[in-house]
Amino acid sequence: MNHAESLAQYQSFKELGLKLDMSRGKPAPEQLDLSLPLLDALPGFKAADGSDTRNYGGAVGLPEARALFAELLDLPAAQVVVDGNSSLALMHDTLAFAMLHGVSGQEPWVRQAPISFLCPVPGYDRHFAICEALGIRMINVPMGDGGPDMDLVERLVAEDAGIKGMWCVPKYSNPGGVVYSDETVRRLAAMKTAAPDFRLMWDDAYRFHHLGEERIAIANVVEACAAAGNPDRAIVFASTSKVTLAGAGLAALASSPANVAWWTRHVSVRTIGSDKVNQLRHVAFLKDRAGVEALMERHRLILKPKFDAVLAQFEALLGGVADVSWTHPQGGYFIDLLTPPGKARRTVELAREAGITLTPAGAAFPYGKDPSDRHIRIAPSFPTLGDITEAARGIALSLRVAIGE
Repeated sequence: MNHAESLAQYQSFKELGLKLDMSRGKPAPEQLDLSLPLLDALPGFKAADGSDTRNYGGAVGLPEARALFAELLDLPAAQVVVDGNSSLALMHDTLAFAMLHGVSGQEPWVRQAPISFLCPVPGYDRHFAICEALGIRMINVPMGDGGPDMDLVERLVAEDAGIKGMWCVPKYSNPGGVVYSDETVRRLAAMKTAAPDFRLMWDDAYRFHHLGEERIAIANVVEACAAAGNPDRAIVFASTSKVTLAGAGLAALASSPANVAWWTRHVSVRTIGSDKVNQLRHVAFLKDRAGVEALMERHRLILKPKFDAVLAQFEALLGGVADVSWTHPQGGYFIDLLTPPGKARRTVELAREAGITLTPAGAAFPYGKDPSDRHIRIAPSFPTLGDITEAARGIALSLRVAIGE
């Protein structure tokens, strides 16, 4: 297809008058419907320990909710906190507490400024927004097939005591779908850091979000850190946001006993207790790991055809086009479309003119700046199968037009 043909097809596509928002990886209504029984799952108001979930208390979560996440995260329940519905909120508070109060008996980070975080790229824009809001400088680290460039990571953290942490989405990363290798986890756990208060912000958002039939597992980072003599290094975050109801799920933090005690001390100033009624009904609905896995299989059957449709359209319209490629994720919520250098922003603009709203080009990089202007995050989950098929065609045509301009 030459440029004139691409332009003609693009103009015809614009005339369809589509209005599709693919800017976020939101569950589709039919996915949310899978958890509607959750609303009627409350077995009463008494927790297993006899406490009344309607009242104050329990800043670290109900024992049964902690036990559920402990089973999901393969850690002791005493090392798990369940608080609120948003793991992003827990990440924000963790960094805010570190800035204000410090960790590991060290000075508050705000007194050690300027401080920095390593950011594997492409990565999650909301991680970067937290750093930017708190005044934490961000340093790009390229992502490879098995995780971030560990030679670079090890060199940077060994040289600079101002590097206080690193963002990690270790499984089906956003947006590249990368799965950290066991070797990467081991090196992250054992590496020498100039900062004694260095932290791995381990966002395990897609632990059970498989697209294929293979159930990929990764190494346990908390255990790896303890074995390497760095027990307080990793703080794991997880939630049921894309398991049950995205706006009314549960969020969890898991780490070493010392870090859980540190969190509990500071969070007890922020709250007298989170929504324990929601915790109780989630436990009643999900029950255990097997219950979560069965529910996620139903999610997979909804999601996979949408991802397959996007990949098929890209192959049909972009296959063989120079400098164009895309990921084939085994799980998670995104496809990373790579354009020729300098063409991502224009492609997103053309797609918007055709009625398709995408995440801004560059969002997968700190400060919204993709140095090569190549990456576009594709979120197939929310539209219907028919709409996502059309949207993928429109995105591909937009890219072909951008290349030909």
